[in-house]
Amino acid sequence: MANSEMRSEVMAHLTKDIIPFWKGLRDNENGGYIGYLGFNLKADKKAVKGCILNSRITWFFANAYTLLKEESLLDEARHGFAFLKDVCWDKKNGGVYWSVNYDGTPAETLKHTYNQAFSIYALSSYYEASGDKEALKMAYQLFDLIEGKMRDELGYLEAFDAEFHEIDNEKLSENGVMASKTMNTLLHVFEAYTELYRVDHNEKVADKIRWMMDIVAEKIYNPKRHRQEVFFDAAWNSIIDLHSYGHDIETAWLVDRGVAVLNDNTYEKKMSPITQDLTDEIYKVAFDGFSLANECERGVVNEWRIWWVQAETVVGFLNGYEKTGRAEYLEAAKKVWQYIKEHLIDQRVQNTAGREWYWRVATDGTPDESKPIVEPWKCPYHNGRMCFEVIRRLSDGK
Repeated sequence: MANSEMRSEVMAHLTKDIIPFWKGLRDNENGGYIGYLGFNLKADKKAVKGCILNSRITWFFANAYTLLKEESLLDEARHGFAFLKDVCWDKKNGGVYWSVNYDGTPAETLKHTYNQAFSIYALSSYYEASGDKEALKMAYQLFDLIEGKMRDELGYLEAFDAEFHEIDNEKLSENGVMASKTMNTLLHVFEAYTELYRVDHNEKVADKIRWMMDIVAEKIYNPKRHRQEVFFDAAWNSIIDLHSYGHDIETAWLVDRGVAVLNDNTYEKKMSPITQDLTDEIYKVAFDGFSLANECERGVVNEWRIWWVQAETVVGFLNGYEKTGRAEYLEAAKKVWQYIKEHLIDQRVQNTAGREWYWRVATDGTPDESKPIVEPWKCPYHNGRMCFEVIRRLSDGK
């Protein structure tokens, strides 16, 4: 497959499938976007609306507008921003709730650092798309909140109640452990701050980006095992033997993006060997020639092919190709895109209403019918971003 062919296919998928699908979930009566659509493609208009879901949808439409300059996309982003500002935002205590009910009343009022980060991510992109300075102001309010109330001297803490008393990290702890700190939350604070710095170039944000890269290099990255650790105690001691393949390939390109946005040669020299090592290890141990397994816990590989893991793999291998010139990475990105087309894009839907991806499929390509198409974690963030990155990286002339 030529680069231009892949780019054209991805552009068509973005404009004919993903964008129309998410436009169709807009809730004009209660605000935001409908929070649940089952595997049977039936929407539950009274489902809880995750604030992460809605911030990611806002981010998606803001970036789609920035790329395509179609006014309807900015209108969708504006709709998402209004929901974030008027409904998801805790006007008494500050910060963004975990979720709200379909009618906009608070559901889970806990405050998670991860959730605040995604709101910064959305607000920064929406500011770029719209020029609305209120969005930028809100992004900095969340930045100050995270830095003032949601971290210690070693790194970012995880979960808090509505008034910012620390609570157990049930939302982002998995695999039978309760983590005080996680690679995942730090990665997405890093991602959010990178976007905020990209659109406004505030040096106090840049300082935190550098600090997080130091943590990745010195606490999270395990050079002996060529991977990141995932779940930690309060002092950054790993508490489980887990290799998260999707997070490693995602981290590789997001850290490279952060270095590029900062334009800092010192950190490029520090971080590039790490991101190249992560990419190479994923290529060697997790890529089967067509797709990426999920993770490896205590030596046992979880073989599900997860939607977001495949999306991040395409971008991560394209990024690895750009950084190193290794043709096998480019070929791997194209192979995973082929796998996505054949197995993850919902093959049941062939109409103008758009279509999404299955949550996950088995190794033989059979979709898991127990998993919904939309819910608080399932959104156009990973696959939409894959489209944006492929379109930008594989320009017409390549």
